[in-house]
Amino acid sequence: MTETHEQTLHRVFGYSTFRPHQKEIIETLIQGQDAFVLMPTGGGKSLVYQIPALHRSGVGIVVSPLISLMKDQVDALRANGVGAAFYNSSLQSEEARQVLRDLHAGTLDLLYVAPERLMKDAFLDRLREIPIALFAIDEAHCVSQWGHDFRPEYLQLGSLRSLFPGIPRIALTATADEQTRADVLNRLDMKQAHCYAAGFDRPNIRYTVVEKRKPFDQLMAFLKSRPHEAGIVYALSRKRVEMLAERLTAAGISASPYHAGLAPAERKRVQEAFLKDDVRVVTATVAFGMGIDKPNVRFVVHYDLPRNIESYYQETGRSGRDGLPAEAFLLLGYGDVALARGLIETGNSEAQNRIELHKLNAMIGFAEALTCRRRVLLGYFGEGLERDCGNCDVCLNPPERYDATQDAQKALSCVYRVGQRFGMGHVIDVLRGADKQRIRDLGHEKLSTYGIGSELSRDAWGSLLRQLVHLDYLKQDMGNYSVLKLTETARPLLRGEKPVILAKPRVKPKSPSKPKAGRMEGVEYDEELFQALRALRKRLADESRVPPYVIFGDATLVEMAATRPGDEMELLNINGVGQIKLERYGSDFLKVIRAGGRKESSSGRP
Repeated sequence: MTETHEQTLHRVFGYSTFRPHQKEIIETLIQGQDAFVLMPTGGGKSLVYQIPALHRSGVGIVVSPLISLMKDQVDALRANGVGAAFYNSSLQSEEARQVLRDLHAGTLDLLYVAPERLMKDAFLDRLREIPIALFAIDEAHCVSQWGHDFRPEYLQLGSLRSLFPGIPRIALTATADEQTRADVLNRLDMKQAHCYAAGFDRPNIRYTVVEKRKPFDQLMAFLKSRPHEAGIVYALSRKRVEMLAERLTAAGISASPYHAGLAPAERKRVQEAFLKDDVRVVTATVAFGMGIDKPNVRFVVHYDLPRNIESYYQETGRSGRDGLPAEAFLLLGYGDVALARGLIETGNSEAQNRIELHKLNAMIGFAEALTCRRRVLLGYFGEGLERDCGNCDVCLNPPERYDATQDAQKALSCVYRVGQRFGMGHVIDVLRGADKQRIRDLGHEKLSTYGIGSELSRDAWGSLLRQLVHLDYLKQDMGNYSVLKLTETARPLLRGEKPVILAKPRVKPKSPSKPKAGRMEGVEYDEELFQALRALRKRLADESRVPPYVIFGDATLVEMAATRPGDEMELLNINGVGQIKLERYGSDFLKVIRAGGRKESSSGRP
């Protein structure tokens, strides 16, 4: 009797039900038809081609952009008893020959390859000799020049239709706006593909934005409130990435830097240490992340403002892949905004500059939103939300707004009185009546605006001036030491012909207290038992030389700690526990559960 899709889902992967669209996509591929899948990170994209590869005759060929992604996927599949391998430059000669022997012997269900390896004539000739179940093109947005991570080597993949007629193809991505989607379908010659969009919403991620003030102190406060959680801190420059790692390490937080300037061996070491929970925090440039299949990343911090929403969405999506609560924490620095604009405007292509400025302005609009952030984020991708999400800083702590007309007039007047020749710091000093030699040398203590804003702090004036820049009342001349200049928009405000309403700055987010002992869909779990199960998982993972999540994900451990299964049959009903893993690890986990968490909690690091 042929096994059903649901039986394969439970036996191999340990899940009892499909997520939205998964079953329809699987059936489309099994029937030999093409599919385009837009599904958020952590939404279960891999299953929709892995299960068809197990049900169709032949091997499923998976195109993947990164070596690290291939290894992670193959480790997880092998742990579930699936015949999987990768074929790339990281293999030694004999290892590579063994993979090819297995391929021709028909013992592989799935083979992961890079696009440039797949499209070599010799490899294509080899594939023509064996039955192929399907082609899966992961991170499909890489094929589009409108995408945020265009890769020229993806362009050849459009010829797969003519080279292997009748073999179904599936293109998958978590990040693509409408224009990028259309471009992907065109370039891959998949205009007749069935399109499935599971939506962009990641309701388990809480989005928080605060204005950047003493950013390292803000970062430390955030990390100290999450002492056992793993996460990623993104910064724009390699120098800042290394500085952050050094300072975090000095502060007693296990952290390592990652950027493209490091030696390959060091990048590999950092990545593997992070996957194995030996490093708690990775500070990184955008070079880190694609293919990081680590489901228990609990937070992503953006120390600097990303240049577009696509990058922000993809990077924040690396947290909470297991569906448990996660945090996306962004520090909004208006200096970062001005710098990003200046860099874009120096580009050689006017058309490309216009696109990048549009994307940057959309990112700023998200960061400065006074309405539900999730609505702003989803709206950018053309997806609506019926009501406010209740899980972003704006929903949880609505910003206070005030009539800033009078203060704005003072600030604009001061910019005018100093001759529109000075930066923000000097204007604030004049407004507050600072007793500084430079002010006296310039004679600015004699101006009518000197000291008229002494009742407000430097931070308050800084926030007001930055908002006036964003609202186009002021312009920062980046090419001239960031001096402030009035715009035409400022005239009616100065003349009292229009008011201006601004938001009071957020310096410290008022995050609600974290759920006691954690929650998953409203179910409380035993925190002590959960930590003991993590310790056991870490020990077993180290013995097997695989990342801990390959044994079981956090969501599976949470469910164990909530339901306390008493025997193998009850353990098999836990999501993520398949038949193979039950046989390998069931008795060890049942021992810890029966002991109530006491055995492993004192040995091994969670």
